[in-house]
Formats: sequence, C-alpha cells, structure tokens
Amino acid sequence: MTLAEAAAQADALAQAGDERALARLRAEWDEEIEAAARAADYRVRAQAYRAIGQFRFRQKLELLRRGLEDESPAARGAALIALEWLSRTQPGNVNSFRPLLHELAARDPNTAVRRLAVLCLRNGTPQPATVQILEGIAEDEDADSELRRTARSVSAQLVKRSRSRG
Repeated sequence: MTLAEAAAQADALAQAGDERALARLRAEWDEEIEAAARAADYRVRAQAYRAIGQFRFRQKLELLRRGLEDESPAARGAALIALEWLSRTQPGNVNSFRPLLHELAARDPNTAVRRLAVLCLRNGTPQPATVQILEGIAEDEDADSELRRTARSVSAQLVKRSRSRG
C-alpha cells in the first residue's frame, strides 16, 4: 500500500469514527510520513503533509510547521490543507500558527497558497489582527479576485462569530 492509499484509508476510518483502527494505521505509517516529509521531491513532501491531515495526526503539528515554511508552493498548500482539516474541530491549531498564517495570507508569492491560508484562518478564534489583515487583502485591488472574495467572506464570518460570543 502506498502512503496516498494509506492516507485515504485513514481518512475513511476517521470519518467512520473508528479511532482504534485509525490509531493502528497511524502507528504503522508514522515513520513513513516523517521520512516522506524530508524527501527531496516536493511531490513526496506534499503527499506527506496532506497525509497528516487525512490521518488526523495531531502529534505532527511541528512537522506541519515545516511544511508551511517549505520552498515548494505545492508542499505549503498541502500543509495548509492538512492544517485546515485538523483545525475544524480544534481552533487552537490555527491559533498556534496564526503569525505564520498571517504572513502566508498576506505575502506568499503563490495566490493559491494565500487563499488556503485565509481558509485556515476561518477555523481559528476571531481576533482583531486577523480581521484587519483579511480586510486589507479584500480591499487590495492588485490581489486576485478569488483571494479578495475569500478574504472578505472569512473576515465577515470571524466578525459575526466574535459578535455572537460578545
């Protein structure tokens, strides 16, 4: 079985709520994910970062941090996808990466990476600095229209959530 196949199986187990089988699969693939994240080929690294999310591997958050700083936009994007999955139920994951996510959302040279960073911020707790950055992106006429639309939408969601808590 390949890492991609194992990750798809892990995702299916997680969705089915079979924590015991998922834990066994994590133990079996732990070292392979670590090795793949260190591969020279960006495609292998990207698969490893994406697998962290599919495996719901919360113990690999520091490995994801390395993925967010990877030279390859594909690897950064895969790490962001994994972080978005992990943060759906744990906003603390986004909060611990917030400064890096702000940087990626505002300045990454790859528009897709910027958009994925904005989507990750949606799952964090609403903070004024995040809303301000998102509003700046939404108002930047030089930015990609889809990125601007996503930033506007996420900003509005965060503002609404902050008002409902207040």
